[in-house]
Amino acid sequence: MNSYTNNYLANQVNTASPEQLMLMLYDGAVRFASMAIKAIEDNTPDKRSYYINKTYAILAEFAATLDRNQDAGLAENLDALYHYMQQQLMEANLHNDTEPIAEVKTMLTDLRQTWAKAIEMDKQERVSAVAGGAPMGKPEYKPLAAAM
Repeated sequence: MNSYTNNYLANQVNTASPEQLMLMLYDGAVRFASMAIKAIEDNTPDKRSYYINKTYAILAEFAATLDRNQDAGLAENLDALYHYMQQQLMEANLHNDTEPIAEVKTMLTDLRQTWAKAIEMDKQERVSAVAGGAPMGKPEYKPLAAAM
């Protein structure tokens, strides 16, 4: 990447909300999983390991940043799901198999779509509350908060 691209990406990350950062991480994990599948198909084990490790690291970050104070049950379920996906990635790397990565990619894509919808719904609720004259006090609990 050139310096302009790097500056653009750095600016995007530095100005993104926590919700946008989460979606960007999901996008990256899906992209890296796709690249890992391509590396297996191209028989390039060094690239396979590199992209699997990138995907794994994003899942580790998701697991590490779960807020168990918001909804312990949801956080535990997400934690178990992230760890399952990490196990699948390790199996794929060990056996040079695209199938577990494809499963993880599908799960990540589904989760990303779900979070994007939840973020949009939360945004619409906030706009409606402000437009309706509701006071902007302490926000009520939202499951989305448990994931960040």
